[in-house]
Amino acid sequence: MSSTNHRHERVGEEIAHEINAMLAGELKDPRLEGSVIASEVRVQPDMKHARVFISVKGTSEEQADAIKALEHASGFIRHELVERLQLRRLPELHFVLDLSEERVERIEQLLKEVKKEARLERNEEVPTRSQRDEKEQAVPKRESVKKRKPSTKRK
Repeated sequence: MSSTNHRHERVGEEIAHEINAMLAGELKDPRLEGSVIASEVRVQPDMKHARVFISVKGTSEEQADAIKALEHASGFIRHELVERLQLRRLPELHFVLDLSEERVERIEQLLKEVKKEARLERNEEVPTRSQRDEKEQAVPKRESVKKRKPSTKRK
C-alpha cells in the first residue's frame, strides 16, 4: 500500500488542525465566539472537495450563524490554508454542522429508557443512586494476596 492512497485523509487532518487554530484566535467574527470546533474534515480522494464538520455548542440559531460566518470567511480560510499547508490546489471547503454528539446523547437517553422499562416489566424496582451505593458498600472486597514463588536461582 503506497502512501498516496491515504493522502486525502492526512490533508483532511491538517486542514482540521489549521482551521481549529484559526478559530482559536485569528477569525474575529462575533458569530464564531464560544465553542466552535472543526471536529472532522473529509476530503474526497480526488482532492477537489472537502466537507468540514463543525461542532457548535448553543442554540440552533447560533449554530446556523456560525456556519454562515465560516462560509463568509471561506476565502480567507482557503488563502491561509494554502500558505500554511503549501498545497498547489486546496479542496473547495463545504462547512457542515456536526450533529454527532447530539445523536449520541439521544441514543444513550433512549437506551436508558428501554432499560428502565425492561426492569419495570420484570417488576424490578429501579434502584436509586443511594441504594446502589449501599449495595456496593455491603459487599466486602477481597484483598488480593500475592504468593511468592520459591526462588529458582542457582548458587
